[in-house]
Amino acid sequence: IFHGFYAEELIGKLASMSTSERIKTIQMMPETMKKKREIRNKVLKEITKKSRHHSTQLSCCTGSLLRMVVCFRQFENILSESFRQLRLCHRTLKIIGAEFGTSVVSYFIFLKWLITFNIFSFIINFSFITIPQFVAAVPNKLSFVGLELFTGAGYFQETVLYYGFYTNATISKTGNDPSYNMQLAYIFTVGGYFVIWFLILLFSMAKSFCRNFVNSLHSGNASKLLCTWDFSITNEKAVKLKQKNLSTQIKEELAGVNQEVLSFSARERVVQVVVHLASWVASLGTAVAACAGIYFLSINNLKLFVEGHKNDLATEAAMLVLPVVTSLLNTFIPFFYTWLGRLERFRTPGQQVYVTIIRNVFLKISIVGILCYYWLNIVAASDSQCWETLVGQDIYRLVLFDFIFCLLGSLFAEFLPRIFGTTCSVNQRLPEFDIGRNILDLIYAQTLTWVSVLFSPLLPGIQIILFSILFYVKKVSLRMNCQPPTKFWRTAQMTTLFILLLFFPSFLGVLSVIGVTVWRLKPSEECGPFRGLPFMCAAVSEWIKVLENYTISDWVVWIYHNLITSELFFFIISAPVLLLTYFYWKIIEGRKTMAKLLRALIIN
Repeated sequence: IFHGFYAEELIGKLASMSTSERIKTIQMMPETMKKKREIRNKVLKEITKKSRHHSTQLSCCTGSLLRMVVCFRQFENILSESFRQLRLCHRTLKIIGAEFGTSVVSYFIFLKWLITFNIFSFIINFSFITIPQFVAAVPNKLSFVGLELFTGAGYFQETVLYYGFYTNATISKTGNDPSYNMQLAYIFTVGGYFVIWFLILLFSMAKSFCRNFVNSLHSGNASKLLCTWDFSITNEKAVKLKQKNLSTQIKEELAGVNQEVLSFSARERVVQVVVHLASWVASLGTAVAACAGIYFLSINNLKLFVEGHKNDLATEAAMLVLPVVTSLLNTFIPFFYTWLGRLERFRTPGQQVYVTIIRNVFLKISIVGILCYYWLNIVAASDSQCWETLVGQDIYRLVLFDFIFCLLGSLFAEFLPRIFGTTCSVNQRLPEFDIGRNILDLIYAQTLTWVSVLFSPLLPGIQIILFSILFYVKKVSLRMNCQPPTKFWRTAQMTTLFILLLFFPSFLGVLSVIGVTVWRLKPSEECGPFRGLPFMCAAVSEWIKVLENYTISDWVVWIYHNLITSELFFFIISAPVLLLTYFYWKIIEGRKTMAKLLRALIIN
């Protein structure tokens, strides 16, 4: 279609069309994307030539305007193509999905999703909190020795990384310039950060729920087999990748329909129940013991810091004991849970993954809960000059060492088993990617990031870097060390489950922690933007009192008194979450019923 006289005629016709008609015509062509882009670029060049030809007949202003429009259109197309080529790991996700199935690729999709929205939220914090602080910042008199990269103390203590460095003054470059209230900026930015994340999680849950539950009820397996091939694909590698991806998805669908129903004798059922009960007792006992150890260790860590008052290397290095032990327990106890899951011998891989996820959720949320109790009830009541900075330093160390131990987890759970499995074992089997353990590591890290926003506004930026490194390390480890799942199973609903777990209990738990800090705890007297106030939220109350003197601000005062301070308002906005959860379980019940009917039809 794109050769000789016909090509010139086609380009001429397209150039004479309107923009919307031209776009629709090019989209409907049975050509590859590369060919369509070539056609579009040649059409734009033809339009440019015509605009130059007609510019002699038009006024100077009109001709310049037309040239600007065409140049802007070309720039927009170049920019969109560049972003399309630089999209984060789009081809990588396709390859992983084709080789390892949707269960494994759901982990990388979830990690990519966290990176994307952390970038957006970090920009908000940096723009409205950190940049204004640079105007009022004082020189840092502490020296940098290198250990601060691990402890987060020392030199970093007098930087914009922590709450205590931010001023409580109204920032103004000169006396005549508009002022910038740092107290209001800090509390509104943190509040806006959590409102945006609340909306993102709510929208993402609804979108994933509709795609993986509602829409999947109306599309059968035949449509996947007959109607999903993209006939514009001509590249040989892309064709093979698409074939492999479709083959894996069909295997997962068939595995879900042809799921084997195991029958057990009465004795086997009793033994299985005893094994399940023993596994749950062992998992819960391990979690309780880990939380108790972390609590007593954290108290000793606080005594070391408050009573020592030293900045020497020995004191700072001793502060690493708490994050190292916490990360050690968070990394290696899930391996014990995975072993328990294999010991229980579930009927399907999906059941094993879900049980492992539940146990890991209980462990990690319990650890975060113990740490938050320690920060809000013990650190906040200590004799420290700036307890908020102490909390920020603790979270910095926890985030950093959690990342290090995640890398060590890949070493011990994937690389070393691959070496021993291929050299020492007779079966020469490679390890499988542990989805439950890796997903809960991400949820735990994101929970710490949310807690840190009030105490360390720039920590989400550090987490973005760590997540990006983790993405590529996990990708390389997966393809080098792991084998595809031995049993294919359909996991369309797993992404929805991951976002649901991120929302509850992680996000809602963090909201309660931030709410207690803002409304109930007294800020430090000698540091931070809220020094001298009884509570952090008092900054907003004082501002509202000032606005009550101005009639033009009556609507702001009304919103504060009738919405922000109203329990009924927050109860009403929680209704969509409850409805979403209700429909979620109803759809799950409907899918189970349909699966039973399909299984009965196949057997008959």
